[in-house]
Amino acid sequence: MANLTLAIDDEVLRRARIRALEQGTSVNALLREYLDSYSGMRAERMRAKESFFAIMRNAKLGPRDWTRDDLHDRESLR
Repeated sequence: MANLTLAIDDEVLRRARIRALEQGTSVNALLREYLDSYSGMRAERMRAKESFFAIMRNAKLGPRDWTRDDLHDRESLR
């Protein structure tokens, strides 16, 4: 991940930090989110997620022949 240096008015940064704290986040996280959105990365990730979920919805899964206990059975591993 790259670092970015910005020149921002002290008062603007102070107010942004206060507002970010009130929202339970940081100025860094807000700027990262904004740049993701601005660059189109967020939309790209959303399309990828939607595509994945569509594939999963349409997947032809056979009958499940195992139980949770089967998956966690340690005796058969010995």
